[in-house]
Amino acid sequence: MSGEIHLEQDGPIAVITIDRPEKHNAITLAMDQQMNELSHRVNRDASIRVVVLTGAGNRAFTAGSDISNLSEYGSNWEVRNRFDRDEDYVRAVWRMRKPVVAAVRGYAFGGGMELVCASDIRLATPESTFATAEIQWGWHGGSGSTQLLTRVVAPGHAARLLLTGEPIDADEALRIGLLQELHDADTLMERALALAGTIASRAPIAIESTKNMIRIAQSSSIEVGWAYENDMFSYCMMTEDAKEGQRAFAEKRQPEFKGR
Repeated sequence: MSGEIHLEQDGPIAVITIDRPEKHNAITLAMDQQMNELSHRVNRDASIRVVVLTGAGNRAFTAGSDISNLSEYGSNWEVRNRFDRDEDYVRAVWRMRKPVVAAVRGYAFGGGMELVCASDIRLATPESTFATAEIQWGWHGGSGSTQLLTRVVAPGHAARLLLTGEPIDADEALRIGLLQELHDADTLMERALALAGTIASRAPIAIESTKNMIRIAQSSSIEVGWAYENDMFSYCMMTEDAKEGQRAFAEKRQPEFKGR
């Protein structure tokens, strides 16, 4: 069964590509394991500051898990415990500490929709479509579908998608806040890489802290989040990068951040 997930790095930007276009980039167990391995690599490698996540070809970002391959995950109980074995590709993307920019072309259904929601910034082409279609077949998503989507868009929009399973087009996805930008297929990656480059030019510790603070804001009270933000602000201000930023501001030049 062909297909792989691979990473290519250009300076501080890593591009992760789901590469099985002949099957709408549907993800097998082996590809799932590859995504988990790559997530660990991203977190360990200080030279990587931002990730761009995309699918090969123009037909699909990914149609999610390969249904014909699901039996390889084991029994229902083994599937329930798959997190312990690093066998959930959405969770792998979610736990990346570096910001993830999704560049979506074509279908993003099921696990593909979950991957979109697990990303931090989401770009797509006007031809892209999105769906949490599992409800049509007798189940709901199990890799964060109900939890991630409800945090990304308003609960009513999430409920409409989750309970009907009906797809929406890119314009509707942009309207409800699932997407941040739309770009033509020939400029999508150019824009994703440019956006990633802007983020990568910022101080790495501040980047990771900011991503974490956004997560905190989604899951805690404002009092808890505000206190945590103040602690992390105090930490960031003691870094060498913050001192470099202050010098660069005074000297009217671009800062050179080192991640220290």
